[in-house]
Amino acid sequence: MSRLPHRGTVPPVPAAELTARSADGARIHVELHGPEDAPAVVLAHGWTCNTRFWDAQIRDLAADHRVIAYDQRGHGLSPEPGPGGYSTDALADDLEAVLAATLAPGRKAVLAGHSMGGMTVMAAAGRPGLREHAAAVLLCSTGATRLTAEALVLPLRAGALRTRLTTAVLGAKAPLGPVTPVSRKILKYATMGRGSAPDRVDACARIVHACPRRARVAWGHVLAELDLAAGVRALRVPTAVIAGTDDRLTPPAHARAIADALPVGLGLTELTGMGHMTPVEAPEAVSAKIRELVTRYAATGAGATAEKEDVA
Repeated sequence: MSRLPHRGTVPPVPAAELTARSADGARIHVELHGPEDAPAVVLAHGWTCNTRFWDAQIRDLAADHRVIAYDQRGHGLSPEPGPGGYSTDALADDLEAVLAATLAPGRKAVLAGHSMGGMTVMAAAGRPGLREHAAAVLLCSTGATRLTAEALVLPLRAGALRTRLTTAVLGAKAPLGPVTPVSRKILKYATMGRGSAPDRVDACARIVHACPRRARVAWGHVLAELDLAAGVRALRVPTAVIAGTDDRLTPPAHARAIADALPVGLGLTELTGMGHMTPVEAPEAVSAKIRELVTRYAATGAGATAEKEDVA
């Protein structure tokens, strides 16, 4: 399964890799970076991405954190699931499996989720595994419901037509093909701020274009029907929210609604001029927020990491 590195850069080398087995048997690829006994951070990427999306955060945090990053099912090195394997419940199952495979009982971590990764955390909000292991949460550029109705990717007036067309775009079966100057421009328009540096646009394009088509389409259908409002209300751990002011996929209205509904909200940080890909577009801001959450909520009691690799 293809997973392309950023052009001209060497991806961070994990201290260890393992496979977590989810509730339905799906195999989830996990990378472990940094000192085993350091404060723990878990990174969940978004739709059409993979662990390479978090390279900047891994490089920054792994010096003094145990950084756990995993490929969502059907992305990166995690195989595509069988029939019925695409749902928000499956995302929650996978996150619980990763937490159980990488953290000793009772060990806390800061969980950071971007886009579908944030939806993963919301989907798992009421799960025992999240309650056991989540010290705090960072939700980056995500939404809980009405994604197709509120997305601004298509320059049309809000209404039924724009919603139908946006739904069709999310579920489009056409292959993305190779990264070209035209495809980079399209991706930048749809997902990034106008001022995003060319190398960061290229990095995102290479990651997104490496996503298998079947997984992209299947998850697109799930996102079109998303409703995780109850998950937001169930997320009873300290939670911060980050959003780009120029995000067309999950406009800031989503972040504001989530921040207002969180039981233990820590406020919303809006990044001026940034689009949907905030961990790549504004890596320093995202890493700083993760560090802040670790310092406040997870700096002590790190404990040992339970690396229980599934070798079946």
